[in-house]
Amino acid sequence: MKHKSVSRIDQDEKHTHGWYVRVRFRGKEVSRFFNDKLNGGKRKALREAITFRDELERRIGKPRTDRFVVQRESTRKGDVVGVRQVVKFTSTAEGETRSHQVYEVTWSPEPNVVQRTSVSIRKYGKREALRRAIAIRKDKERLYYGS
Repeated sequence: MKHKSVSRIDQDEKHTHGWYVRVRFRGKEVSRFFNDKLNGGKRKALREAITFRDELERRIGKPRTDRFVVQRESTRKGDVVGVRQVVKFTSTAEGETRSHQVYEVTWSPEPNVVQRTSVSIRKYGKREALRRAIAIRKDKERLYYGS
């Protein structure tokens, strides 16, 4: 079962196992990690994470819903809704971790479903990657949200 704003993190090489809560509302973000071992096991840590999320949302005034909400307008001038620049991490066969910048494009074809793709800045350059990402987002908007 998925829990909105709660993600599972299992990194054996770093001995990190637990639940990560990240709540965003009105341009601010609050996050906290709930370690399995320190919280009495995997299930108890999940319960603590969900309780924290619910109390935090209530405290900051964020409406409690398990639906993914798609904004109609960006909160920052110049930004495009559904397009953001992020750093992606990939692992090689040798166990190395590599990072590269991409523009991530997200959209919601139906309630509780989020799909995403990315456009490489290294491959296309910053300007062309952004142009491609915006074009993908506009195509998805027409397809799923209408003209």
